[in-house]
Amino acid sequence: MIETKKRSECPISCSLDIWGDKWSLLIIRDLMRAKQCTYGDFLKSEEKIATNILAARLQMLETNGIITKQDHPESKAKVLYKLTQKGIDLLPIMVEINLWADKYFTLPPERKEMIDEVKKDKEAFIKEKIKELSLS
Repeated sequence: MIETKKRSECPISCSLDIWGDKWSLLIIRDLMRAKQCTYGDFLKSEEKIATNILAARLQMLETNGIITKQDHPESKAKVLYKLTQKGIDLLPIMVEINLWADKYFTLPPERKEMIDEVKKDKEAFIKEKIKELSLS
């Protein structure tokens, strides 16, 4: 893994250097939902990421050990992207972002369902989702 150049020693700054841009957490979100994605799967997201930006973000996330590439079992022309353990460990942050958004935005019903499940027992939800992601 290549060390990312740090702006400072602040843990928030160091973390944002890896996943703090406009697109990286959305890529991570998609991998947390689907467990694995192809390049084309990312292009289908409703946010409409440009191909050059997607390629750059995937490379940066791979370089920093957040995601990994694997051969696609059905096509030599495709690659599967998956979260590494380092990427899976971002799940609690993603849960907190969703809880914050629930407080300040109107969320779609399927997202609201997930938030309601989190609110019942956040610790158990995170533990179960980490287990699911680790097994994929």
